[in-house]
Amino acid sequence: MAAPSGRRNGGGGGGASLWAALLLAAWALRPAEAVSEPTTVAFDVQPGGAVHSFSQNVGPGDKYTCVFTYASQGGTNERWQMSLGTSEDQQHFTCTIWRPHGKSYLYFTQFRAEVRGAEIEYGMAYSKAAFERESDVPLKNEEFEVTRTAVSHRPGAFKAELSKLVIVAKASHSEL
Repeated sequence: MAAPSGRRNGGGGGGASLWAALLLAAWALRPAEAVSEPTTVAFDVQPGGAVHSFSQNVGPGDKYTCVFTYASQGGTNERWQMSLGTSEDQQHFTCTIWRPHGKSYLYFTQFRAEVRGAEIEYGMAYSKAAFERESDVPLKNEEFEVTRTAVSHRPGAFKAELSKLVIVAKASHSEL
């Protein structure tokens, strides 16, 4: 399935990219008492080829969930982090999954970052996370896809490098 238009940074998604940047900037500049503090949890990414998952909830009543599922090879465990936060009106949330030391040395055979309770408005995957004086390096558009609820690898096109995932999602609308 092709990535929904405007859901990621890169090729033709300029409007979505600008919107996501503005949302993230507004979120970062918010009054401290208006929004719950972001929750950051450390976890180990384990090599060995088995499929592993890590999830975290955020929002009132744990309204939103972010789930990171992956399989990787090589080396030893790496310490990663998942950060989640909600907007003042609780209608948007962000989920960032990354290796704080920049580049991962593991080879990922698959990955999927899924949101529950919301639909993705912006999603991006990076082969290298910003560290010290270096910047984020995005995956090529053909290496991953963004759907309404997940950012995931594209089999056969993904080059096994992953160090960061960013998702901005909006509350799902339920029909009455």
